Amino acid sequence: MTNAWRLAIRDLRAGGRGLWLLLVCLFLGTAALAGIGSLAASITGALDEQSRQLLGGDLELRVSQRRPTVEENAAFAAYGRTSEAIQVNTMAQRLAGGTPALVNLRAVNEAWPLIGRFDLQPGALKPRPQGGEVAIAPALAERLDVTVGDTIRIGAARMRIIGLIAAEPDTLGFSFGPTALVDMAGLDATQVIQPGSLYQTRTRILLRPGLDPAQVGNAIVRRYPSAGFTPRTPEDAAGNVKRSIDQLGQFLLLVGLAALAIAGIGIGSGVSAYLDRKGRMIATLKVLGAQSGTIAGLFLIQIGLVAGIAVTAGLALGAAVPWIVGALAGSALPVPPRLALYPAPLATAAGPSLLVALLFSLPALARARSVPAASLLRDALAAARRPSAAILAGMAAILGALVALAVVTASDRSIALGFVAATFVLVVLLWLLGLALRRLLARLPRPRRPLFRLALANLHRPGAQTDRLVVALGLGFSLFVALAVIDTSLSNELASAAPAKAPRFFAIDVQPEDEPTFRSAIRRAAPNATIEAVPSLRGSIVALKGQRVAELKTLPEGAWILRGDRTITWSSTVPPRNTVVAGKWWPRDYNGPPLISLEDRAAEQLGLKVGDKITVAVLGVEVPAKIAALRKVDWQGLGLNFALIFSPGYIQEAPHGILASVYAPPGRDGAIAAAVAQALPSVTMLRTGDVIGQVSELLGRIALAIRAAAAVTVVAGIVVLIGAVTASGQARRYDTIILKLLGGSRAQLLAGQAIEYALLALLLAAVPLLIGTAGGWYVVTQVLDLGWAPDPLTVAATLAVAIVATLGVGVASSLPALSATPSSGLRSN
Repeated sequence: MTNAWRLAIRDLRAGGRGLWLLLVCLFLGTAALAGIGSLAASITGALDEQSRQLLGGDLELRVSQRRPTVEENAAFAAYGRTSEAIQVNTMAQRLAGGTPALVNLRAVNEAWPLIGRFDLQPGALKPRPQGGEVAIAPALAERLDVTVGDTIRIGAARMRIIGLIAAEPDTLGFSFGPTALVDMAGLDATQVIQPGSLYQTRTRILLRPGLDPAQVGNAIVRRYPSAGFTPRTPEDAAGNVKRSIDQLGQFLLLVGLAALAIAGIGIGSGVSAYLDRKGRMIATLKVLGAQSGTIAGLFLIQIGLVAGIAVTAGLALGAAVPWIVGALAGSALPVPPRLALYPAPLATAAGPSLLVALLFSLPALARARSVPAASLLRDALAAARRPSAAILAGMAAILGALVALAVVTASDRSIALGFVAATFVLVVLLWLLGLALRRLLARLPRPRRPLFRLALANLHRPGAQTDRLVVALGLGFSLFVALAVIDTSLSNELASAAPAKAPRFFAIDVQPEDEPTFRSAIRRAAPNATIEAVPSLRGSIVALKGQRVAELKTLPEGAWILRGDRTITWSSTVPPRNTVVAGKWWPRDYNGPPLISLEDRAAEQLGLKVGDKITVAVLGVEVPAKIAALRKVDWQGLGLNFALIFSPGYIQEAPHGILASVYAPPGRDGAIAAAVAQALPSVTMLRTGDVIGQVSELLGRIALAIRAAAAVTVVAGIVVLIGAVTASGQARRYDTIILKLLGGSRAQLLAGQAIEYALLALLLAAVPLLIGTAGGWYVVTQVLDLGWAPDPLTVAATLAVAIVATLGVGVASSLPALSATPSSGLRSN
């Protein structure tokens, strides 16, 4: 063992507690990065592992408003075993009365499921339903207040509950209600599917060995180009969830990196304070002949050992996050996490953490290396020296490695690079602001009151930590404000998107001949209700300007309108909440070749303009149409809006249903639902509040993750502030002794400290408010693609709490220095 190692370990045992700040900051930063990365990896790992089960086979073919023909089913069977499931939203009601509940009715054939298991809870009467029987989700049983053996009404049928669903395969995705599972005979008994009804058939294929799902799906689409089939592979089944997890994980990782950057400032402060206290030891070693390199190596070994312990502990906690989250909040996740160790996110967390520790420790190590032996004879406060060119070059190299790691490991490198660049610019600007504040405060007239003069002097005197505090507090405050902006925008998004005049219900699958009965039922329950009804059917775009969509190698970015089929309608006039922005609407009495109006943003994403031709497949029939007008649609109005609107005429010949929105007083929801269920059992009433509630739950999960990241950042900011106060502890202790000798009381000194931190926080308040709001706007509107709806009062309160916390922490951290006595100062000298 070399002398440096021997001295490092011996000194660490005797006085290593001074590196606690390094330990805490690195632990927090590493744990945050490792935890976020491990949780994201565990969820995506589970999605990859269960992708075939989530899909229900090797390939799924979806088609709307019809079932595959005998010829199509024969073609599917040529590739392997098949199963069929039909999914439709409808209403279920207890026979004894009560409010009907929206359900996701699933009808399956005997071959279902091809992959996975369907199980009922103990106490079930049969293993699976047949004929007039149904298996329901526990949530539906609770909502209807029914149990096994009871009978409920679904559509026109009375269905006996044979059990509560315990495990159900191929259910990943969004649904408007809990599941009610029947067989095909049970579906026929309900009579919920009528000509024009909105339902979806999903045929799943368990492919023969050697067949590629994507190739088979494309072959089927080419064979039946007008059938409207949408193929999905196991990779597609979890694709949307994985993309959402990746986006949220990327954002949280960037927040974690920001917290690590803040923690880095605390590391610098803590190491500086630790090495400043080692001045006499360094001078003694030099008097005894120790070289500067040996001294630097001694402290580098100490910092490396403590950093290793902190990073190891942080990695251990981060690796355990999937287990912790799975146990505490597993139901909030899209799938149970795959519990395992994930080396990649752990390495991604360890690398930046160690580099940050080295980056922020280098300046203090350089100063310790240059402590002269003569300082053993005096205890004066020396002015800090600037790092040498070699140290600056080393720091630049480490910073470059950090940037490279952050960008290379990011799923969206452009966003990561922009974030890193913005953070670097922000740090530089805040550092320059700190220097400017020191100079400005030094030139201000001295206040008459001693306490204010003392507070002002502490911010610009030699050895003051003002520039470092400005960077740390500026970053922390900015991040707090940004997180508050994001959080409140998530919470207010739906409130702002749901105006007071939003419909109470959407009615689905009203048959054209039943529309008068539907209106009468609504009016009996709510005489003042307003009903807006339009024809509807499903269709998919199969060709753009003569080119088949199936033959496109890649879909245009953001071309959501090409992914699957869409609800379409026709109208002789421009619908409410729509504005024509290009072209001209057809005449009210138009009856010529099909024309179409397209939503303007969808047209922009597809590169379409007025006069271009597109082909829409409707119930297996291709309908070519020319774009006559582009519309701007107010999607936030929560009324009936459509991306595709046809001109009346040819399209009216297709079997269709009626979509209706019902505007009524809030207190009549139960009566309206019951009246419609009694008059027209096959009509589905979708309550707007239920949709908002489900989306609110999803946004709430995102907000919870953001708050968790914010909590780590808050703790890191508090630790940094403590570190900055600790770093100036020697100077503050010296000032305290002098002031006490001059008659200053403990209360006066404490008040001076409070004024100092309050003044600094107030001077900084405007900067993080501006920067944090701008950063939050970018994340909300550009990354999360949500509406901009922050709560100014909450944002201001967040900043105010941060300022008060700064004041409290700063004053509390100064207490050790205030306890110094003149006699202790004389003895130390």
